[in-house]
Amino acid sequence: MQAVARLLNDMVEAGVIADYAVVGAVAQMRYTETVTTLDADVLVAVPDPAALDLLSPVYAFCRDRGYEPEGEAMRVGDWPVQFIPAFSHLTEAAIRDAETGDIDGAPLRVVRADYLAVIALSVGRAKDFARILALRESGAVTDKEVSELARRHDLSSAWATFLERFHAT
Repeated sequence: MQAVARLLNDMVEAGVIADYAVVGAVAQMRYTETVTTLDADVLVAVPDPAALDLLSPVYAFCRDRGYEPEGEAMRVGDWPVQFIPAFSHLTEAAIRDAETGDIDGAPLRVVRADYLAVIALSVGRAKDFARILALRESGAVTDKEVSELARRHDLSSAWATFLERFHAT
């Protein structure tokens, strides 16, 4: 993961991306027990969000450094990395408010637990609901935090449905 952190920070420094935050299962591992994942998902804020091919500069930057595509991802060391352009006000805020951790001396920005839960809520797959339950069970988020963030991003009804569905009130 150190190679991924260095690559992401180099992209920011070079202006290829404006900012980033690790999301998904890799981010979840910061807050809960280890989970199985095949790749690292990274939300990226691109300098020109109106560009037709948002990720072309990202992939070119990776190729220039010897990283090769692998399906929808770029292989960076041991990790296939999937770059996901910020796709909503929620994901933009998640990047902006990300926490910075340390991976063997390299800073790595990671989505906060409350954003991770609300992004999962917005996507709504079974594995996303499992992520929310794991974050709640670990104490990484409180219902109050998730409720407030869900309200700010027009997801209050989705949160209420989640709580009802999983008897999580």
